[in-house]
Amino acid sequence: MSSNQTKTDGKTASARKGSASLDQQKRMTSITRKMHGYLLRKKFFRSLGTDLLTGVLLVIGWCAEQEFSALGSIAAGRSRFFTVREIASYPGAEFLYMITSGTGKTLLSVSFLYPFIAIACILGVLLAVQILGLLFSFYRETKAIRKILAPINEIALKADELSRLSFSEDKYQMIEDALEHIDPENAEQGRPLSFGDSDLIGVEAAMNNLLLRMRDTMRQQSRFVNDASHELRTPIAVIQGYANMLDRWGKTDEKILDESITAIKNEADHMNYLVEQLLFLARGDAGRTSLSRQSVSTDAFIRDIYEESLMIDEKHRYRLKEGEASEVSVDPGLMKQAVRILIDNAAKYTPEGEEIILSYGKTDKGRAYLQVQDLGRGISESELPHIFERFFRADDVRASAGTGLGLSIAKWIVDKHGGHFEVLSRKDLGTRIRIVL
Repeated sequence: MSSNQTKTDGKTASARKGSASLDQQKRMTSITRKMHGYLLRKKFFRSLGTDLLTGVLLVIGWCAEQEFSALGSIAAGRSRFFTVREIASYPGAEFLYMITSGTGKTLLSVSFLYPFIAIACILGVLLAVQILGLLFSFYRETKAIRKILAPINEIALKADELSRLSFSEDKYQMIEDALEHIDPENAEQGRPLSFGDSDLIGVEAAMNNLLLRMRDTMRQQSRFVNDASHELRTPIAVIQGYANMLDRWGKTDEKILDESITAIKNEADHMNYLVEQLLFLARGDAGRTSLSRQSVSTDAFIRDIYEESLMIDEKHRYRLKEGEASEVSVDPGLMKQAVRILIDNAAKYTPEGEEIILSYGKTDKGRAYLQVQDLGRGISESELPHIFERFFRADDVRASAGTGLGLSIAKWIVDKHGGHFEVLSRKDLGTRIRIVL
């Protein structure tokens, strides 16, 4: 009984699917005919308008030729008109093209009947050829329209198929049980859910992909919160320690008082800077940071930053290396922030008195770039793939001041501009970071 019922359900589903497919084909055929009819009408009236314009031009050309042949010139001040004259010798009428002078004297009177017939025949043949061309192109255009509508037809069929998809009660129960008993070990291997039913393979794959994306997002958020908490814990602990020391001994000891105030101010500034960076990344992830693009020259852009660096940092030597200038569409404020992050990192890890080179130019593929190069300690090959991760700091620079968020912010800015980084670094030789726009 169960087997027969399953077969019946399968046949019913197949019949429904076939019926839906047939209905959809009928709808797409109707749409194709409507589109083709619209195109044919549009082409026909365009051809008819062209033919009428051609006829008017032919009439004007014939009139001008008759006037020039009879009078030797085409002059102004003459009345040109068409008229109909009764023929007395036999019943009928004759079409005339006439020209009169200013005094009313007839200068030209020629029959227009045969030229009119000739022009009408020419236009008729031309229109017939155009109609034949439309008929001959009918099949080719229908095929092209069907090809254009094919993706829409496929989407409609898939949507109709999904809307008609139905499962028995036991399959819904199977999905519910699988969701309630997700195996963490299978989740780590990329298969959190397994229904064990061929009818549910599509549902299983879609839900597994969704769960994997949710797992990755939760891991990133958890790591971000842990790293942020760790970075904030240090300045808070320092401030709390100095506050306790002030409470115990610093009220009367000026040396401890000055030391504590200085330390608290430094840690408060550091914490404020860290919070600002966290807020920038949070706003960016939430889509609340928008770009105000302007067209700027890479030459003038880098030159301004170079002159600022000379005034800000007197401990290093800065050199501007000129290249091929380009006009780029960027948000000047955000892009300047990204380049300044690279310069700050270069200055932080480059010995005093050494050179930092700022340059601009074009890559081999013609894309504009902005570049910062230093002669600092460099980055090891194992750490290079992680430098743009949030809160990542190399082992040999953890003692230096910093939050580990600067390059993450720079990468977010460059990614929003549709660019990318090219990094070349050698341990103890230096680092070259290029922003390719």
